[in-house]
Amino acid sequence: MYVPGLAASFALVATVAVYLAGAIVGWTVVAAWLFSGVLVFHRPSERLFARVVLRLRAPEPEERERLEPVWQEVIARAGIEADTYELMVENSDKLNAVAVGGHVVGVTTYALHEVPSSHLAAVLAHELGHHTGGHSWAALLGYWYSLPARVTLTVASLLSLFLVLVANAMSTLLAVGIGLVLAFFVISSAIAYWPITLALITAPIVLSYTARKGEFRADQQAVALGFGPEMAEVLRHRQAQQAAARAKAEREKPAASREDTKWPDLFGPFFPSHPGDEVRLRALEPPAPSDA
Repeated sequence: MYVPGLAASFALVATVAVYLAGAIVGWTVVAAWLFSGVLVFHRPSERLFARVVLRLRAPEPEERERLEPVWQEVIARAGIEADTYELMVENSDKLNAVAVGGHVVGVTTYALHEVPSSHLAAVLAHELGHHTGGHSWAALLGYWYSLPARVTLTVASLLSLFLVLVANAMSTLLAVGIGLVLAFFVISSAIAYWPITLALITAPIVLSYTARKGEFRADQQAVALGFGPEMAEVLRHRQAQQAAARAKAEREKPAASREDTKWPDLFGPFFPSHPGDEVRLRALEPPAPSDA
């Protein structure tokens, strides 16, 4: 599923490296870039990623005192060594947690301080499910290897928009002409390399579907460790928190802007990376007993 992004990044890195540095040095650079994926499993590197990109931090002493006993119960039920994973904290007023790379479990300060220990254990068991299922390191590898292609696409889009705006400042006709040339280039390239185009279009749909399945599997990990009812309570708690936040935003919104202008979400079932909490709650319900 990550192959399209990897292929696009590989072609880009190889083309630029070989063109600028020659064949020997260029392919050495490409090999180094491919090898760099092992950093996902390098603890200092994933810790740095967690700090810089996800804004996680080491727990304060009192936070560790609260967190460690709950975590120890979870990993004891799972039969996992105590030093396998590292706990980190995110300053956030939302009930949430995250699994990073191969060894980091992050939890928000809200989850740490505002929910019972049994509910915190369910949250941690869910994130442990992402680790044991391989979801977190696969996602980080996909993110890393698709980064050159995504950055290049973003820069090219911004430059194209800038070019059209500059041309429009001089002449509307010139801006239309440049826009048509760019559109022709994009369309012709998409047709000429249609397998790559098709893969790049379908990959996000498949990835989002797989990510949602991963959430259900992580929920089942919490159930398997004995935290099913607590996981359901966590989801209900988060639903209530989100509803309160929406109500507050609606109250604070100016009266003139409260008209409902929301368009129907045609692609919602395909692209979200997380299923709705209500869907997850239904999946957590025990199956109804069958009639004899």
